[in-house]
Amino acid sequence: MPWLSAQSAQWQAFQAQFSEANFLQSWQWGEVNERAGHVVIREVYLSSQANSVATVGWMGFVKNARRGRYLEVPGGPLLDWTDQVQVSEVLERIKKVARQHGCVFVRLRPQAESNKSIEASLSRCGARKAPMHLHAEHTNVMSLTPTEDELLAAMRRQTRYEIRRASKRGVRVEAVTANEAIDEFYTLQADTARRQGFVPPSKSFLAYQAAGFKKQLVLYRAYKDKQLLNAALVINDGREAVYHEAASTEAARREPGAYALVWQAICDAKRAGCSRFNFWGIAYSDDPQHRYAGVTTFKRGFGGQDITYVAAHDIVLRPVAYLKNWTIETIRKKKRKL
Repeated sequence: MPWLSAQSAQWQAFQAQFSEANFLQSWQWGEVNERAGHVVIREVYLSSQANSVATVGWMGFVKNARRGRYLEVPGGPLLDWTDQVQVSEVLERIKKVARQHGCVFVRLRPQAESNKSIEASLSRCGARKAPMHLHAEHTNVMSLTPTEDELLAAMRRQTRYEIRRASKRGVRVEAVTANEAIDEFYTLQADTARRQGFVPPSKSFLAYQAAGFKKQLVLYRAYKDKQLLNAALVINDGREAVYHEAASTEAARREPGAYALVWQAICDAKRAGCSRFNFWGIAYSDDPQHRYAGVTTFKRGFGGQDITYVAAHDIVLRPVAYLKNWTIETIRKKKRKL
């Protein structure tokens, strides 16, 4: 049964079979990582030479880090996780490719809700829980099936009030293709990161995202009069819109700009035919002291459902070299209070 390196049309047709898949296994995210200098591997598995329709596949990025080279498979692989034979065959293939590229370990995080069955399948294949997360393992997702009025009615009362107050206060929201103003967003987010104590993506990586996703990456900006309040990058992959990056000014504390911005993004995603809106990252507990407690309260107010995905897992290929990575990431996790 042959493995093939997938081309664009074939990959996108394959990915579309998986309703849970999002931008992390999209062709465009591969292009973003390619621009960032990573080796990108996209493979599909054909049941026979005569059958050109793939039902199993994965996309991964070979990343060079000081703590060791590794193969990252975010939001994947894409397969039937109830089929242990299939799981074993795919992970063996991924391990083989990782060894060919001289990797110390493989890190993967399936785009599947957390359950013991999948974790057991990963364990049987030699995977162990990673010391660090891989993208948003805890998130909040809103279904866009209800009408706009129904969506508003399902929100927390305070959130609904702030959305309406934004209109009364004259807050306006504009949306442009992110590529038009990515430098501006970087500057604003870097300032936000200094004030709020988080590590933002680099200017170059934001530019790679703008180039890779093109019109699918939208920059939203909220203003009061002519003063900028909030900004956010939203990825629209056709089936899901993702509230991916956000930033704010000092003036945002006095105005409900963030509420107006997110509500506009939700309405735009619904009108564009998306079935869900992913708020992309919340705290994993209800601890009011958690560093993401405030943003979690804000996101939950819109009425979505909390989702916890299967945690990131590592498949160790070179145990001695992996120990360095494990030590560094364990310390980093404690320092960042993640």
